[in-house]
Amino acid sequence: MVAQKDDTGHNITAKMNDETRIVITGIGLTAPNGNNLTEFRHNLLAGKSGVGKIETHYMGEVIAGICHFDPLKYQKKKEVRRGTRAGSIAIYCANEAIADSKLALSSVDKSKIGIYLGITEHGNVETENEVYNIKQYDYNVDLWSHHHNPRTVANNPAGEITLNMGITGPHYTLGAACAAGSIGIIQGLQMLLLGEVDLALAGGVSETPNTFGVFAAFKNEGALASHPDPQKACRPFDKQRNGIVVSEGGCICVLEKLSAALERGARIYGEVVGYAINSDASDFILPNPQRQAECMRLALKKAGISPGEVDIVNTHATGTREGDKAECQAIREVFGNNSNTYINNTKSFIGHTMGAAGALELIGNLPSFEDYIVHHTINVDNLDPDCALLNLVINEPRKVDKVDYILNNSFGMLGINSALIVKRFAG
Repeated sequence: MVAQKDDTGHNITAKMNDETRIVITGIGLTAPNGNNLTEFRHNLLAGKSGVGKIETHYMGEVIAGICHFDPLKYQKKKEVRRGTRAGSIAIYCANEAIADSKLALSSVDKSKIGIYLGITEHGNVETENEVYNIKQYDYNVDLWSHHHNPRTVANNPAGEITLNMGITGPHYTLGAACAAGSIGIIQGLQMLLLGEVDLALAGGVSETPNTFGVFAAFKNEGALASHPDPQKACRPFDKQRNGIVVSEGGCICVLEKLSAALERGARIYGEVVGYAINSDASDFILPNPQRQAECMRLALKKAGISPGEVDIVNTHATGTREGDKAECQAIREVFGNNSNTYINNTKSFIGHTMGAAGALELIGNLPSFEDYIVHHTINVDNLDPDCALLNLVINEPRKVDKVDYILNNSFGMLGINSALIVKRFAG
């Protein structure tokens, strides 16, 4: 059968296939241990934690992961004051992603750019701080900020990007607990495939450490990490793990169809080939390993690969006793004793960046396609036998022979699960 060609001599079938393949061509991020992918990756391989201590209302000193990006790189002081911390994180990451993609926004139809950001929660920070502030004045609501409503609407972080960058296409956030960062990417991919947009800015953001309520709730639940050395507080898989380190962060990817990326000669970080979202439907907090395993299998099926073809699984593990154990059970169920798959964890370096976690943790592993190094999990001094997975990379990076597929797990409260698979781009 002779392949059909267009007037320029290009294979029509190949071009049509390129329209259904979605690739990552730009990355902007801020994490507690890095403000771009190069810095982030360097610190992951060097074993450098970004966790420290902060002061929070009513609770005093707490362990948290705070980002150290410069909000004034893309905003004026007045804009920072009027907006939110999550908005500043989103603006920084979006601008960095576009710059990294080498796209000239002036040459792009801004009505065809979509912004899809995962969030764990939004509005708590602003509301808590307003209540705290008016408490000093006998709760006089005349002093309540008139900026409160636009600060607390759920679409705020995505909307702040449109105001900053003049983007007139669709924007919204996706509330998906701690699976939100991955689901932001999945939404961007789906909107591209539907033809709703030509370019997607997709990922997740979190400003969570600025709210005392999250710390108080985790503490009262017995799930807030503690340790004399804050950099050792986040310790997934360790026998002495005792909870979550609450962190902030952001990661936004430029997603586009392969055809568009090839046409402009873009650098391609990887191709998103598999994804899945499902629900436990079993508990508010406790995870369901069977449903987590099901989610991974669904993503593998969509990617058209077997478990043995996955080279890296980046775990969701947050450092809680039951959560880590459940995920390890799910991974064993799917991957068994497969010797080709290496398991790691990114939260041990940065804590739990909530709505940003899925995107940040996936992206931190993409350089493995080039350097063939699996970054490790730090702070594992005494491995829990329940978490002793085959090829669990702990305490130092591992050089491997190949990295073609990376799977990232992200799970959240109310039993929402997501899995994303990115493939090395090979044309």
